[in-house]
Amino acid sequence: MTTRANPNTPAEAGPPPARFERVVDGKQTGLFVLANRHGVEIRVTNHGARIVSWLAPDRDGNLADIVLGYDTIQDYISSREPYFGAAIGRCANRIARGRFTLDGVEYSIPPNNGPNALHGGPKGFHAVVWDARQPDPRTLELALLSPDGDQGFPGNLRVKMVYTLTDDNELKITYEAVTDRPTIVNLTNHSFFNLHGAGSGDIGGHLLEIRAGHCTPTDAAHIPTGEIVSVAGTPFDFRRPAPIGERKGLNFVLDPYGTRTARPLPIAARVVEPHSGRVLEVRTDQPGLQLYCSDSLPAGITGKQGKPYGRRSALCLETQRFPDSPNHANFPSATLRPGETYRHVCVYKTAVE
Repeated sequence: MTTRANPNTPAEAGPPPARFERVVDGKQTGLFVLANRHGVEIRVTNHGARIVSWLAPDRDGNLADIVLGYDTIQDYISSREPYFGAAIGRCANRIARGRFTLDGVEYSIPPNNGPNALHGGPKGFHAVVWDARQPDPRTLELALLSPDGDQGFPGNLRVKMVYTLTDDNELKITYEAVTDRPTIVNLTNHSFFNLHGAGSGDIGGHLLEIRAGHCTPTDAAHIPTGEIVSVAGTPFDFRRPAPIGERKGLNFVLDPYGTRTARPLPIAARVVEPHSGRVLEVRTDQPGLQLYCSDSLPAGITGKQGKPYGRRSALCLETQRFPDSPNHANFPSATLRPGETYRHVCVYKTAVE
């Protein structure tokens, strides 16, 4: 179930595939390697369809792993931080009180974030084994059947994800899903990025730009109030590059407000780490971008190569619908009906400056 890494890649670039070969819930897990001609290498496990490592050069050509994660499949299974690098679904972000009403019927999702449901419930897509197929060294196809009633969601949902690494140093993630009953779908990727290198300091000095003039403020439980407000004059104004510092995360309403088109795929965000020169650019056709700065990362986590991961040791840039969309009629709809196809494209591109 694995592809060999590029023989010119340093051994420390990513965990060995053998550490990810295991049977979980009756399905085989493995580690898959995507590589391009510039030395960029990304390793993905089909447990949670998660990105395990991402090797990218700095301005001097030095390679570093820029995503947080673990060295073995068991570490992911037993982790107190379940979302490192994972695919998130059926519904990314929070659903207030774990409840939503669709076509007059109320559905309940098991709460796993205080009284709220987070990232699809306790055993969302991050916690299951996907079917995997690697047709070529730069492409990984992942598929999943989420049965009717899975974590409380209605309908049999068939999901397909494709990771594609290009010679332009782009990781293109495409999502598609179909259902046999009306349901809720909002998928994303939850990679934790540190452009210094995973386990190498915090992200306070990263310069962040987000192409968003509006955001969705939340209450104390991180549930949106339903308002869509301007970022002008607030700590959430990243319309020009600014250090992240101690600023918190939030969902941003990406420009142009109310409409986004897939051609060309609009820029959502850009991150620069000044010391290394590494750049991360995010493009998407989704209306929202959730910024998370690892403020609630559990203390005492030890990641790859024995490196400690502390508070604010990474940032996440999750392209998606808005949090709690099923409970806000004025937010972009997360409803999927039979005969429709959910589609979502996100591109993460690494560069240097």
